Amino acid sequence: MKVPVLSSWLCGLGLALATVPATAQQKPAAKPAGAKSTTPKPPTVKAPVGATGARLVEKVTQKPGELVIPYEKYVLPNGLTVIVAEDHSDPLVHVDVTYHVGSAREQIGKSGFAHFFEHMMFQGSDHVGDQQHFKLVTAAGGTLNGTTNQDRTNYFETVPSNQLETAMWLEADRMGFLLDAVSQKKFEIQRATVKNERGQNYDNRPYGLASEYAAKTLYPYGHPYSWLTIGYLKDLDNSNVNDLKNFFLRWYGPNNATLTVGGDVTSAQVLKLAEKYFGPIKRGPAVPVQKLPAPVLSADRYVSYEDNVRFPMLQMIFPTVPHGHPDEAALDALADIIGGGNTSLLYKNLVKNQKAVQAQAYQRNSELSGEFTLISINTPGTRLDSAEVIFRKTLAEFAKNGVTDAQVAQFKASTEAQLINSLASVQGKVSQLASNQTFFGNPNRLPADLKELRALTKADVQRVFAKYIQGKHAVILSVVPKGKLGEVAAKDNYTPSTAGYVAPNYGYEGLKYVKAVDNFDRGQQPKAGANPVVKVPAIWQDKFGNGLQLIGTKNTELPVTTMLLTIRGGHRLEQAMPGKAGVASLTAQMLNEGSEKYSSEEFTAALDRLGSTIQVGSGADNTTVYVQTLTKNLPATMALLEQRLLHPRFDAADFDRIKKQTLQGIANQVTQPVVIANNAYNKLLYGQNDIMGVPGNGTTASVTSITLDDVKQFYASNYAPNVSYLTVVGDVDQAATEQQLGFLKAWPQKNVTLPTAPVAQAQPDKTKIYFIDKPGAAQSEIRVGYLTALPYDATGDYYRAYLSNYVLGQAFNSRINLNLREDKGYTYGARSGYSSTRFAGPFTAQAGVRADATAASVKEFMKEINNYRTGITDEELTFLQSSVGQSDALRYETGQQKAGFLSRLVEYNLQPDYVNQQADILKNLKKEDVAASVTKYLPGDKMYIVVVGDRAKAFPGLSELGYEVQELDVNGLPVAATAPAAPTAAPADMPDGKTKTAENGKKVKTKKKGGA
Repeated sequence: MKVPVLSSWLCGLGLALATVPATAQQKPAAKPAGAKSTTPKPPTVKAPVGATGARLVEKVTQKPGELVIPYEKYVLPNGLTVIVAEDHSDPLVHVDVTYHVGSAREQIGKSGFAHFFEHMMFQGSDHVGDQQHFKLVTAAGGTLNGTTNQDRTNYFETVPSNQLETAMWLEADRMGFLLDAVSQKKFEIQRATVKNERGQNYDNRPYGLASEYAAKTLYPYGHPYSWLTIGYLKDLDNSNVNDLKNFFLRWYGPNNATLTVGGDVTSAQVLKLAEKYFGPIKRGPAVPVQKLPAPVLSADRYVSYEDNVRFPMLQMIFPTVPHGHPDEAALDALADIIGGGNTSLLYKNLVKNQKAVQAQAYQRNSELSGEFTLISINTPGTRLDSAEVIFRKTLAEFAKNGVTDAQVAQFKASTEAQLINSLASVQGKVSQLASNQTFFGNPNRLPADLKELRALTKADVQRVFAKYIQGKHAVILSVVPKGKLGEVAAKDNYTPSTAGYVAPNYGYEGLKYVKAVDNFDRGQQPKAGANPVVKVPAIWQDKFGNGLQLIGTKNTELPVTTMLLTIRGGHRLEQAMPGKAGVASLTAQMLNEGSEKYSSEEFTAALDRLGSTIQVGSGADNTTVYVQTLTKNLPATMALLEQRLLHPRFDAADFDRIKKQTLQGIANQVTQPVVIANNAYNKLLYGQNDIMGVPGNGTTASVTSITLDDVKQFYASNYAPNVSYLTVVGDVDQAATEQQLGFLKAWPQKNVTLPTAPVAQAQPDKTKIYFIDKPGAAQSEIRVGYLTALPYDATGDYYRAYLSNYVLGQAFNSRINLNLREDKGYTYGARSGYSSTRFAGPFTAQAGVRADATAASVKEFMKEINNYRTGITDEELTFLQSSVGQSDALRYETGQQKAGFLSRLVEYNLQPDYVNQQADILKNLKKEDVAASVTKYLPGDKMYIVVVGDRAKAFPGLSELGYEVQELDVNGLPVAATAPAAPTAAPADMPDGKTKTAENGKKVKTKKKGGA
């Protein structure tokens, strides 16, 4: 599946489409294109068994020049599959346990169980205390998470290699010793967390319910894909602890799981630990293969709903094939040609002529079925029936003109490059092995997938179009702004029929919980070996005559080269021209269009033929140019970089389109509580005289005033080598690299005046609440903080402030997150931190919280911040030192990570050994040092508090917290005082004494999703 790529302005607004299931429903590990269910399995290998009877099934090695993931595969007597992929390039290990169960094993009235149970698996087990999964892995310097989709659930950790045994002990304990630790209290808290998650990612997100409407319209009543993995609130309300325990007993046996371990380990080492910790766990009930007929539509099904959006959206969804079907790759190619970017038909027919702000197509495949989807997000005021007409004309255009060899070649090149890039990390390799084993019983599908991809022809693409799309019926979903049902494509004409539905019998009767019997003390946490030695990448440096600095390192793990060009300036350059705010962003967007030699479409096609990326983006302090290419295509990619960077096209039609899209995006901000909160908070922090108080994409007034000549002038004045530096990471040495970069020597120097920090805005003399009413918001957005006097400093006060905040709000098990999420159930995730660059930045604590818990959440935020001033405990100091100190093993693994490290060296004039200086600071840190930093840089009584939420639900109680309350409008400007609305009764889905909370939180996912 080619995942939909949102245009940058939509991403910046958080306007994520819900067409590809969000968060809880991520697709299992990067699907190799072209996979066929008929791929032959490697032969079984006869080999000696392990101490408890582990059987070696196969061993795959890598031949020179072959793209394959080497591994060994074993099966334990209890049915657990164990896969080991040795990779000694970095001193880390990734452990993944995938259970072949997702929401497709649920039934009507009991939706959301698989995802709910994923949360419960982080709530402790017999030998691991509540919240200890997070604490132990984080203290070990690792990261962890879990995800659920329709077809599988997985749990995983990435840790330094000396922590392998701890990771396996943790995973085995929750597989075999979970249920006695499941309490009613934990059940209620996690039910609240799941409801918070649904609120944040679905109910309170623009277009968030689109996938739910599409699913229940496309699939028959009772089909397990007819509801989302997140489930329905009413089903969560009706569930009980015994329901959840039965779900565990039925599906979470070792015979329905795959343990995959990759990294700096040996097969013998992993197998020994697998036999010790997982071997004694009893086999669970047999799990039959699940197969259901594909949905059949006898007519077009129209469905619609109103949402708090500015742009109407139309989707057209055709049923296709499941993951692994022989037609999968051809359908992926078809989606790419019809709507995969600015070379596609939908782009030409909808976006280029400004009828839509975004249009795309994608193919999504799951274990039981597939969906081919066309999407158009129209400009305001555009009726969706006109978009449907264009959809149908586009399909007719494809039917008439067909596909070219060049289009197929572009798809194949870009898809192969994506597949190679997905193997940059150990996690990427492990995820692919685990997914292929889970769904096909064959981890080694990669070579066959590549072979099938390379064999794809235009005849294949035309065949699948005729078979699945041309003349076929579809679900047609309209999402319109509230009060505009008259703009739908057509009236709803379909209601699912419940006739003939029979609930599946999954075999929950008579299940018994039988614990493993051990010959060792499972209650003893394994002791870690010595910390692995982390090698900072060996670097080379140079400087061209025009002032361009270069820094690089050779990385031979993959045949890929990554570059990051940083041009200082960015949004801050607009300090000298505040009336043109947004010009830096518009300039970067224009560079992503055409060049002197290529139109925008031709440029994209040229990149796709190489499988390369060249992307320009503007930030607060810099403009960056990100480059990624297969090293064999480096010369051709550098020729394109020369065009994009030094010879932009600056086409008037492109500018007109991008400017209008930017203005539409700015107008849309008032529908986004997250953006409203961020913009108002920044305006308070920086004041009227600092450009940082203005959004990076500008304001309606400033963008309206920008002309194409302004963009040309900004580029001519501020894009220069003497204010730039380039980092290079790849399997190419310095000499070969610089030979390819010769064109940059001709880049002329310019006299660029870099911005300096303006006079700091006076910060608040007392804490004050600023409230913004957002009617209908299911959640409230909270920001608490102030502008510090701390620019980035790798070994000074800024680094010490970062350390001091770690226990307060940085780690998943920080005080703030444990309080608001795990203890209270108010949020999906809460955090705090310092954020600075060369310029001083803010301290910010933030969360999206349940609407009826707004005042209580503000109170808890302030309580945690003020209580933190009394100091941390010895245990918290030990955790801080252990967690931060052991995390180095995970910092320099991928090309992008290495490029980021090198960029930081140049950006802040650091020596590579600064990490050793940080290690010394951390090692010698005392509780008194943390207290001193908190006292100096965390003034709990002088904070801005911004709250964006529905007045009826969020406002009550704010005035009772002891702070002055000032109301602002959605643009962050003061409004006249208004009498608060009377409190309303709590919604039916809110807690009623023993009930569940609503909306946002989730276990590890905060980690993954929210960055925990």
